Amino acid sequence: MNANEVLQKKVQEAIAWEPLLDAASIGVIAKDGIVTLTGTVDNYTQKLEAENAAKKVAGVKAVVEKIEIDYNHAIRTDEDIAKEAIEALKWNVSVPEDKLKIVVSQGWVYLQGVVDWNYQKHSAKKAVENIPGVKGVVNSIQIKSADFDKIEKRAIESAIHRNSSLYDKDIEVAVSGNVVTLTGNVTAYFQKEEAERIAWNSPGVWTVNNLLAVNQKLNQAVY
Repeated sequence: MNANEVLQKKVQEAIAWEPLLDAASIGVIAKDGIVTLTGTVDNYTQKLEAENAAKKVAGVKAVVEKIEIDYNHAIRTDEDIAKEAIEALKWNVSVPEDKLKIVVSQGWVYLQGVVDWNYQKHSAKKAVENIPGVKGVVNSIQIKSADFDKIEKRAIESAIHRNSSLYDKDIEVAVSGNVVTLTGNVTAYFQKEEAERIAWNSPGVWTVNNLLAVNQKLNQAVY
């Protein structure tokens, strides 16, 4: 098998390993490190599981997700979804519901507004993505903390190097105002996302520009 076929097989096996997924309904195409997922699943959670499983496979540089959702139960209206989304945000203690706006169109949920922390933005998305009938979530919530904390560049660098999957990676951190930019190289897609997650945890961060390149060749030790 050539390199594309090997990567395709690895991703297929990773998806098959996930208990929530039916591997037979998800197609995998791999070319030069870019993996495209196709097929049909029963809900949005399965769609995310497939995407996350693919990202964790060594050699994957990017994931193009084209999976469709086919709900077997009765079709739900946008109004039904909107009502449940409002309730979901209301009962989530991590989400400042008064700062958010929800728009639902053809099963897609659009989240808008401003919060202080990235975990609040993430929690809002998690709160609505499992609602029956949801086909996708577009999270446009902005991060703008009320306190203009000075971002500690060294603290972010230390947190990255403490991480077991990132400690030996070539990652540079630059800070400009409330913006953090990550550059350098990692050997797996999940490492790129992990570095960004760590950067978001720093007080005062409004934006993270993740420019890390995924280069599997760096993972090949020379003896």
